Amino acid sequence: MLGSTGVVPHRLRWSRQLRRVTHSAVVVAGALCVALIVAVAVFMFFSYFGLVGTFAGLALAHTALATPFVVITVTSTLTSFDWTLQRAAQGLGATPFFAFRRVILPLILPGVITGALFAFVTSFDEVVVALFLSSAEQRTLPKQMFSGIREMISPTITAAATVQVAFSVCFLIGVELLRRRSERLRGMVPT
Repeated sequence: MLGSTGVVPHRLRWSRQLRRVTHSAVVVAGALCVALIVAVAVFMFFSYFGLVGTFAGLALAHTALATPFVVITVTSTLTSFDWTLQRAAQGLGATPFFAFRRVILPLILPGVITGALFAFVTSFDEVVVALFLSSAEQRTLPKQMFSGIREMISPTITAAATVQVAFSVCFLIGVELLRRRSERLRGMVPT
């Protein structure tokens, strides 16, 4: 949390409270009954604004469910970032955008990619919210699988489940490779 000078960077002062909120959201999102409660609450809230049955409503709900995973991974990466590198780049004449693109982003990229992967997997696996918020024309893969399991067992569902397992294995391998890359960039010996 502290920069290399012992001072909390201005951008990270809010992160402690934000981390508490996002950690509680991740912990609460794990239970099925809570998923139903969240889906009903989102349905009631979105119906007030006319977002039920729309692509925008489904996208907003999935974004809200996946945001805590992104915030947790990116803030944990930012807490270990050495902010003197940004100041050094700007001291050498780099614009803030150039310093971000060439100095900050390459160092925090593993956390950003990991957050994006967690967000994708969370959204990809969410069937309860999709059942509540989507219309008949909006068919997500988990919703199709749920309908197929309810109506009949077919080889298509087995094939889709196999693809999901293979995707999960690839996801875990990717996260491990990103972790090792991050350790290498920081000068640590990979474990």
